[in-house]
Amino acid sequence: MERIGIIGLGYWGPNLVRNFQAVLGPCAVWGYDRQRDRAAEVARRYPGLALVDDLDTLLANPHVDAVAVATPAQTHYTLARAALEAGKSVLVEKPLCTEAAQAEALIELARRRGKVLMVDHTFVYSPAVRKLHELVSTGQLGRVRFIDSVRINLGQVQPDVNVVWDLAPHDVSIADYLLGRSPQSVTAVGAAHTRCDVEDLAYLHLDYGDGLVVHVHVNWLSPVKLRSTLIGGSRRSIVYNDLEPVEQVKVYDCGVELRADDCEGRRQRLVDYRTGDVWSPHVAREEPLRRVAEEFVECCRLGCRPLADGEAGWRVVRVLAAAQRSIKAHGARMAL
Repeated sequence: MERIGIIGLGYWGPNLVRNFQAVLGPCAVWGYDRQRDRAAEVARRYPGLALVDDLDTLLANPHVDAVAVATPAQTHYTLARAALEAGKSVLVEKPLCTEAAQAEALIELARRRGKVLMVDHTFVYSPAVRKLHELVSTGQLGRVRFIDSVRINLGQVQPDVNVVWDLAPHDVSIADYLLGRSPQSVTAVGAAHTRCDVEDLAYLHLDYGDGLVVHVHVNWLSPVKLRSTLIGGSRRSIVYNDLEPVEQVKVYDCGVELRADDCEGRRQRLVDYRTGDVWSPHVAREEPLRRVAEEFVECCRLGCRPLADGEAGWRVVRVLAAAQRSIKAHGARMAL
């Protein structure tokens, strides 16, 4: 891949421009936005960015090998489909789309066209989450029993989706990456305070069976910003604080153990509490989006499969859609 087009130059688009210019070169990135004044401002900030006035012109350009879609979530499916049909590989900002059937259609279209379909699950590419994956996959935590995530702040209320589709893709994609499997069912509750029928806070409960549960709290109304994940294992536990400037990941060598004890002929189960050291492994200071851009370029050039591929995007969309149905059904359990 030699050139890429960025569709959408609003909140996230300029970050994509900056990182793809670093990977491909300043003049290898083209941009399009319906708001020409906004596009012109981004071009002033990033010299070398070539602006295109018409989306069809961008997609028809044979010198543009791929596109990145950074537009409102409701437009992702239509734009990604148009790009794939035009013969471009596609990177889509999270979520991949807003319906599981749409995600399946994009996966099949990319397969037929022989193109890369990747989702910008940025946190999956962060050094901290990669470290979490290393600790989980090597068995250092023992059997994972639960994941508890909090992602709350004041704003930014989105115009087209609720807080579940805006913030929860991060935590659901992290859980998907760490656990390597999908939940059996989803239950969720939420409430709308700022706009009718648009939830601005929600609680998601993902049941994986065998006692493994994932709980996600997302909120646009919190007076403080929190980005934390607690992973509990049978041997050790982890606290991951994305806002911590130094020790983002802390490993706690503590937990509970059950032991059998005979007491006057009666068999009882007693709980032992074990406490040990707390340590913080080294986490590299790298921008996750740079790794997203590098992997997308490499996969386009070599024809390989990215970590956050279309199927990963589909798995996340499937959970989010189930959570949305559960909220509308007043917390009913949705089997997957």
